[in-house]
Parts: sequence; structure tokens; C-alpha cells
Amino acid sequence: MKKNTIILILVLIIFFLIYLLLKQKRQLETLQAQLQPQTEAPADRPPDIERELTIIPDDPGLPAGSNTEIVEHTYYTLSYAEEFEQPEWVSYKLLDDYLTGEKFKRRDNFRADPAVPTGSATPADYKRSGYDRGHLLPAADMPFSRQSMSETFFMSNMSPQKPQFNRGIWKKLEEQVRTWALENEELYIVVGPVLQPGLPKIGKNGVSVPSYYYKVLLDLKRPEIKALGFLMENDKIDGSFFSRAVPIDSIEALTGIDFFPLLPDNLEHQLESTLDTLAWMN
Repeated sequence: MKKNTIILILVLIIFFLIYLLLKQKRQLETLQAQLQPQTEAPADRPPDIERELTIIPDDPGLPAGSNTEIVEHTYYTLSYAEEFEQPEWVSYKLLDDYLTGEKFKRRDNFRADPAVPTGSATPADYKRSGYDRGHLLPAADMPFSRQSMSETFFMSNMSPQKPQFNRGIWKKLEEQVRTWALENEELYIVVGPVLQPGLPKIGKNGVSVPSYYYKVLLDLKRPEIKALGFLMENDKIDGSFFSRAVPIDSIEALTGIDFFPLLPDNLEHQLESTLDTLAWMN
């Protein structure tokens, strides 16, 4: 065999080996890329709660969508509906610290709310009506100071509730909410009556008697962000309050209220469109 032929064969062998090495390297790089965790989700993948955490505001905001009178007290805010002589919603944050430590004994101090520009209902409106002056923000949620307790007795925080409702399943739900606040450190709560024209009225000021009440809960603390709504008839209800749990979206549709307007839209939709009672049972 001629010397030039041998050299040519050796060169071809070397090039072939280089080609194989490069091909193997490309395959290895492709495999490594496939095994690498994605830093950005595909565009068609729906965002989940964990990826929304980075843009969650410190506060979900006051409920929106009404044209009633906003009244601020020290530990809660309400929207007073003059037509119905009661709030359409009461919004507050319940901290575990509120429920531990020294507690002041309840002292009933029902009185008109001087902060309502048009004037609130009065205790006399409920007298001999057969209805309880039902707290929306419970006094037991604010036991940590005389002021916090006293402010829950403004009549702007009351709504006519049947005794068997107020002292029954509604009370049980209030007690459970306090347990959840202790377990989750803090909760954002919105509570109120479902107000609509044609409701029966009591008292000189014409306080409407709602047929339904709602309570909406939001837990923004890690590791499990969650929300839950309840819608209950103003009547005696047997069984568990979980039987009246509903998606928050359904309460918003019924009332026309956007409960947590500062939440990112995707997170708000995910929390409010689903009903996950198991997250609250653990």
C-alpha cells in the first residue's frame, strides 16, 4: 500500500472519530437540557398559586362594587346601606394575637353609630321585633381591649337575625373561624347580609330583615393559601356549617360585591371559583 493512501485512510479515520465525538456531545447536551428544571412555565400552562405569591399585595383590599357609605372604625371597616339601615359588608383582619393573652369581658353596649353620615339604626328598632341584634363582626373576635370590644356594639355592625340562626349554626361558624385564625395566624374576613328590594322591615327606621347571610374567608399565609365562602338562610339550620359552604364567586354573583379586589386576577379566580373544604378541615 502506498504511503499517501495510508495517510488518507488515517485522516479519514480521525475525522470520523471527531464526528462521533461531536455527535455524542450534542446528544449529551440535549439530554441535560431536557433534565434541567424549567425556569419559566409554558405560555399555555395556567398559573398556579405558588407562582402568584411573588405579586400578592400585603392586603387584599376592601370589597368593591357598591355605592354605599364607607365607615372606618379602629379594627374594621363597613359599607353602610342606608336604604336597608345596616351594612352590606363588614371587612376585618382577624389575628391570632387578638384571641390570646388578656381578654376583656363582654359588656353589651348597643348604640347608634355616630360615624354613619346618614344616621344608623338604633337599638329601639329591634325592640320587641323578635329578632336578635346579630353581630356581623362578633364581639368575641375583638376581646383584647375595651375599645375593640366596644366598637363591635355599634348598630352599624348589626343585622336582624332570627334567634335560632344567630344562636345556632351562625354562632358555631363564628367559633370555628376563631379556631382557624389561631391555626393560620391571620385571616381576612368579609361578612354581611344579602340585601335586595322587598325585604320585610322592622323598627321606626325601617331595618330590612335579610333572608340570607354570607361569610367569606381568606388565608394568605404560606404554606397553603386558601379561601372559603358560606351562604346561610336566616333560619334554624341543622347539621354542619360545611353544608352551606359555597364558592366565593357564587356569593359575588348574588351580591354584586368583589370581595378581594387587590388580589392578582389569576390567583383571585383560582381561589374564588373553586370549593375546597378539605383545606380547612386539616
